Amino acid sequence: MLAPTTVCVTGGSGYISGYCIAALLEQGHTVHTTIRNLAREAEVRETLSKVSHRLDRLHFFAADLMSNAGWAEAFAGCSHVLHVASPIPSKAPKHEDELIVPAREGTLRALRFARDGGVRRVVVTSSTAAICYGHDDPGSVVFDENFWTNPDHADISPYVKSKAIAERAAWDWLAAEGGALEMATVNPAAVLGPVLGNDFSASLEIVKKLMEGAFPGSPRLGFPLVDVRDIADLHLLALSAPQAAGQRYLGGTGFFWMEDVAAILRDGLGMEARKVPKGRLPSFLMRLIAEVDPVVASVAFELDKSRRVTHQKAASELGWIPRPVETTVLETARSMIREGVVKV
Repeated sequence: MLAPTTVCVTGGSGYISGYCIAALLEQGHTVHTTIRNLAREAEVRETLSKVSHRLDRLHFFAADLMSNAGWAEAFAGCSHVLHVASPIPSKAPKHEDELIVPAREGTLRALRFARDGGVRRVVVTSSTAAICYGHDDPGSVVFDENFWTNPDHADISPYVKSKAIAERAAWDWLAAEGGALEMATVNPAAVLGPVLGNDFSASLEIVKKLMEGAFPGSPRLGFPLVDVRDIADLHLLALSAPQAAGQRYLGGTGFFWMEDVAAILRDGLGMEARKVPKGRLPSFLMRLIAEVDPVVASVAFELDKSRRVTHQKAASELGWIPRPVETTVLETARSMIREGVVKV
C-alpha cells in the first residue's frame, strides 16, 4: 500500500474514477480531481458521499482533455496520478475522431503535465478494447496483456479504436519523452457494479436493458466482466507496486453472454427480475434493431463473438482477486432499483 500522499484522479465525475477517489480517500490520501466545469463540484461531491465519508481531503480543479488550462494546477504537489478521464459514447459518433482525438490527446496531455510537474507514476485507464479486438478469430484464444488490438481491422468500433490508439500513443510517448516518469496501464473489461446515480458507465446498459425488458430475448452479445470496486483496487495496486512500472494489467474475468447475465438476474432477484427475458433474440433481428437504435448499433458488430480473457498477470504479480461476477451482477441490479435507474 502506498504511504499517504497526494494523488490526482482525472475525470472525477466518472464511474470508475469515483470509486478510485473513494478508495484513495479511505487509504488516507489527499486527492485532487479534474472535472470540466467546476459548477458540477457540489453534484459530484454528493454522489461520492455515497461511497466515502472523507471528502474533506478531496479538491476539485477545472481541466479539459483538449485544453492545457488547469492541468498544471491539478497536478501541483501530486506524487501520483490516475488518468481515468476518456470519452465514452452512448451511441456511435458521427466521426471516429470525435473519440480518437480527445482520447489520444488527453492522455498525452496528462502525461506531459505529470512529467513536467514531477509526478513519479501515472496509471492510465485503458481497456480490453485495446487488447481483444481486430483479430480474425477472437474466439480461438484467451487474451492477455501480450495482445494488442489492431485499429485498422474491420472488427472494430470507433470507441475500441480510440482506446487502442490512445494506449499505444502513451507507451510510445513514454519511451521517447517520459524521462523519469513511470507508467502502468489498467485494461478493464466491461465494468459493472453498484451505480451511484443516473450518470454511469455505458457498460451498465447490459444490466439495465435486461432489467427493463428492453428486448423480448437476450441478444447474442457477450463480454468479459469485472466489478468497478475491483477495478479501483487494481488501479491502486498498479499505483503502488514497484513491479508495476512499465506494465499492462488486464482487469476482467470469465466471459458471459447476455443470456448468462439474464439467468443470474432471474435466479437471484425473483419477482424483481420478472421483466428479464428468458429466451435468446436472433442476431438477424438485432441487426434490424440496430438500424433504429443507436445504442444497439454501437455494439452490433459484437454479435455472436466471444472474447475470453485472463487476469493471471494481475493475480500473480499484484495479488489481485476479483469478486465473483454473479455477486457483481446482482449488486448492480439492486443498486439500479435503489437509485431509481430501473423500475420493477
